[in-house]
Amino acid sequence: MSTLEIFLLAVIQGLTEFLPISSSAHLILPSAVLGWQDQGLAFDVAVHVGTLLAVVIYFRKEVGNMAVAWVSTITNRNKESQESNFDGTLAWWILFATIPAGLFGLLGKDIIEEYLRSALVIAGTTIIFGVLLGFADIKAKQNVSIEKMGFKGAMLIGLAQAIALIPGTSRSGITMTVGLMLGLSRENAARFSFLLSIPAIAMAGSYLTLKLITSADAVDWHAISLGSVLAFVSAYTCIHFFLILLDKIGMMPFVIYRLVLGFGLLWFVLG
Repeated sequence: MSTLEIFLLAVIQGLTEFLPISSSAHLILPSAVLGWQDQGLAFDVAVHVGTLLAVVIYFRKEVGNMAVAWVSTITNRNKESQESNFDGTLAWWILFATIPAGLFGLLGKDIIEEYLRSALVIAGTTIIFGVLLGFADIKAKQNVSIEKMGFKGAMLIGLAQAIALIPGTSRSGITMTVGLMLGLSRENAARFSFLLSIPAIAMAGSYLTLKLITSADAVDWHAISLGSVLAFVSAYTCIHFFLILLDKIGMMPFVIYRLVLGFGLLWFVLG
């Protein structure tokens, strides 16, 4: 991979992993428009490590609190203290809500790889789920706290995350859409989506790492190191400014962008 390819693909992955605009739709563009080859397993692992570190470090206080509280829910026999510790409850919600994506990925990965990674599918899902995001942003009440969302709400968002394995859907986009439909504010929907991404990205990265270890692919350490750093910086920056600007700009700029991108892909494929 050239330095230009490494730079563009790593930055695209870092930004689109957390913006509700679909990373798969953007990663297909360089190969479709510029004729670039697939970046390979090693680079996929690198950018996943970078984005995972970004979200964990950005939410290090929340992650730390949840980890400590989660352990206390197992070791502390005082039922009352367990129920009053929402950090521990939230940790359990996130773990359970990750299960659907893990099962869907395990059982459906071959179908997804073979039939659903086409530019036409990505264009369609980019448009459809963009419209749903816009509808949720306009119609949602946005007055429910994460605490009152409940376990059922968390699992609904988890099921939505499983659907996001279909390319073009956008993991962050569909989880925020369901969060908004459940009444969460934009910021709370985004925060829950980002926290939920941690085990999801970790699982994806672990799966890719296992494939890399068992493959005969050559490892480009320059691409890995540079890709990890660039993905980390772009992802961390994206999370920071997205949360700052979200209440000011809402979801509509991303909805419009998705529609333009989706119809642009359709024109490119069918034109």
